[in-house]
Amino acid sequence: MPARKAFPLRLDPALHDAVQRLADADLRSVNAEIEVLLREALARRGVKVGKSEAVRRGRPPGAATRGTSDA
Repeated sequence: MPARKAFPLRLDPALHDAVQRLADADLRSVNAEIEVLLREALARRGVKVGKSEAVRRGRPPGAATRGTSDA
């Protein structure tokens, strides 16, 4: 699993509030909303950004049927 890059980001409080409103409307976290906005801005400028493999959450496939029997 590739690690996510963490870094501090200082925002003007009014800008943060606007991003928070967008995030709330889209049912996202502020962090996820900033990532979406950055990807959109880069796409408008013609910059291609690949997506890392998504972290798979929950049970591994087939885990629900392991160890159970119908007998």
